[in-house]
Amino acid sequence: MLRFIVRRVLGAIPVLFGLSVILFLFLRLLPGGGPAVAILGQHATPQLIAQINETQGFDHPLYVQYLDYLGRLFRGDFGASVIDGRTVAESFAIRFPATVELTIGALIFAVGLGIPLGRLAARHPNSWIDGVVTAISLFGISIPVFVLGYTLTFFFAVQLHWLPAFGQIDPRLNVPPVTHFAIIDALLAGNWYVVDAVAHLILPSIALGSIPLAVITRITRASVIDVSNEDYVRTARAKGLTDRRVNSRHIMRNAWLPVTTVIGLQVGALLAGAVLTETVFTWNGVGSWVVTSIQNHDYIVVQSLILIFATIFLTVNLIVDVGYAFLNPRIRYS
Repeated sequence: MLRFIVRRVLGAIPVLFGLSVILFLFLRLLPGGGPAVAILGQHATPQLIAQINETQGFDHPLYVQYLDYLGRLFRGDFGASVIDGRTVAESFAIRFPATVELTIGALIFAVGLGIPLGRLAARHPNSWIDGVVTAISLFGISIPVFVLGYTLTFFFAVQLHWLPAFGQIDPRLNVPPVTHFAIIDALLAGNWYVVDAVAHLILPSIALGSIPLAVITRITRASVIDVSNEDYVRTARAKGLTDRRVNSRHIMRNAWLPVTTVIGLQVGALLAGAVLTETVFTWNGVGSWVVTSIQNHDYIVVQSLILIFATIFLTVNLIVDVGYAFLNPRIRYS
């Protein structure tokens, strides 16, 4: 098992190294006369350009810049924003909990609804129930996240006034940001603040979880149908086992393997792909930070966040691979 994990970790190193080269060149090859001019934009003056070149090391030879860039990455230094001077690591630690909270909410929505829908469709293949579930999954995959987000906001926030339209918690409650998880901070603050935090989480979770919901539903349906046609399932039914016992001990135990893999991959995609959802719902997470940084030409932050997102995605994939190997020991020896 250890060799399997080491092999997966070593396989991720070239990917991160190649991405670091691409991101390093991305900032240096921006149009407009160099990285300092691209960062400063219309505010570029000879004095400011010289200052940025000196502070960021853009006036050094390219190979020296890259070696310095790698050295800082190994030390955990992802640079600092040219807008407010705050380090990327510091701002990331403040904003990432909001993205994690949104990801957990979207995953609960997707898994909690996707697996039952997939099982329901698999129990009634080629029926009207299967058709309805298929239509729901196709709708979830096809509709853009920002369209669904604005639609949910219009109906449930503007028209019906059932749920809040933006933010993590009502600013009038003055909840101190202890952990930067809105629900946890609301619990620490006491009273009924947690109800408000959960209400703010519902709409963005539905919008972000729509695509994972559709994917999990389709994979669950296909996996359950595939396992149900296996010989050992027919043998179990022929022995007179009840449907409940067959479903729990024979079908779902084996159908979980591809479903678990998809859920793990969706976690990585959700953590790295909440940009549109956070922008629509004014969610103070990493995704909205990416948009703001692009608008402000804060390319050092953008460069660092892309690398961090890639690392998160690769880490989640590694965890999924290891978890899948535990569920299916044959994978370890292939």
